[in-house]
Amino acid sequence: MLKRIHVQHLTLGMHIHEFCGSWMEHPFWRTQFTLTDPKDLASIRATTIKEVWIDVGRGLDVAPGIASTSQAEAEAQVENTFQHLNDGPVTTETRASVPPPSALRDQRPTSMAQELETAAAICRQSKTAVASMFNEARLGKATDTHRMRDLVEDISSSVIRNPGALISLARLKTADDYSYMHSVAVCALMVALARQLQLDAEQTRIAGMAGLLHDLGKATIPLHVLNKPGKLTDAEFAVVRHHPVAGWEMLRQGGKTDVAVLDACRHHHEKIDGTGYPDGLTGEHIHLIAKMTAICDVYDAITSNRPYKAGWDPAESLRRMAQWSEGHFDLQLFHAFVKSIGIYPAGSLVRLSSERLGVVTDQNRSTLTAPWVKVFYCTRTKQRIPPETIDLSQPGCNEKITAREDPEQWHFPDLIRLWSGFDISHHHTLAPAPPSAA
Repeated sequence: MLKRIHVQHLTLGMHIHEFCGSWMEHPFWRTQFTLTDPKDLASIRATTIKEVWIDVGRGLDVAPGIASTSQAEAEAQVENTFQHLNDGPVTTETRASVPPPSALRDQRPTSMAQELETAAAICRQSKTAVASMFNEARLGKATDTHRMRDLVEDISSSVIRNPGALISLARLKTADDYSYMHSVAVCALMVALARQLQLDAEQTRIAGMAGLLHDLGKATIPLHVLNKPGKLTDAEFAVVRHHPVAGWEMLRQGGKTDVAVLDACRHHHEKIDGTGYPDGLTGEHIHLIAKMTAICDVYDAITSNRPYKAGWDPAESLRRMAQWSEGHFDLQLFHAFVKSIGIYPAGSLVRLSSERLGVVTDQNRSTLTAPWVKVFYCTRTKQRIPPETIDLSQPGCNEKITAREDPEQWHFPDLIRLWSGFDISHHHTLAPAPPSAA
């Protein structure tokens, strides 16, 4: 049985199942272990993580009278929150009130299938541009943010045409290109969130630029530390935690960066309750763009594969973020974020009421709970079935999502192909899948 407790109530002998926070907030490369070392207990309490899940079936339980939350209670709270989100407007149409970043770019709405190929090309180009920027930063060269404006506009245009395409493809990254594609993904997520918040054109551009540049400071982290598949030493963890300040200093030296972008670079690891870093700011002192960046940064990080951790399913990631302490994110912004990408983002593996499994391929503007799903497996017969795409929002559709599924437990080798039509090749590039595979 799992229970969520405050880290101050942790004791030796408890079995930690999961930390309630991003992987960048603690030095432990694994999250499931029995706590036996007093140094580990002290290290956990010294991080910005405030709550953990413990497994009382594999370790000690909390003492009588100590507050805890069961898995069922936590899930019920999330379901209630997400249902409330679905009761209101799902998306905000802003094309009339917010002019596009560039009148030269085609921004007419497209389907996921139509936009994926263009998004893949933007991902490839963006990776090259961002990699060059990081390499120059490693060499100590000043960052020319003006050069990145066209890249932000290309990403923004794709998000405006169809948010799910580029956001989902940018999530498919490898350890070698994580830092670069993470920047691209956060840029796209920031644009989608800015549009959901109805920010004007200039603020939307600034939000995208903040997403693209927020992690520039990671260029100062040695690769053997950044990609270390084991527990970080205290010194290594300190180096990692310094990256917001390092990036802020780099951008300041360039002299051409918007103040809000500088702020997001320095403060995207701050928390609303003041327990974040590097400055321990509380909510009212954190800039809107920095608060937005904190959410987008964490979401892409936990849904991406790392050397020490497989990425979580997109829908599951949103639920885990919703279960973290209220002091972590600005709740109003987090709820807007969920609306911007959907309760079941593209790529989420779900179970339908017919006991078939499917992968979400696109969102519906009218509802968060009824996306487009490509079904391909029957759990009753335990066999693959011919893929069929269903719009769950259509009148008369008897199907609905009844559960999220963990891809790690099913081991479908072609899950990415099924929803995107693309593979990640051994060269770490998005390559079209053979027609028969889709």
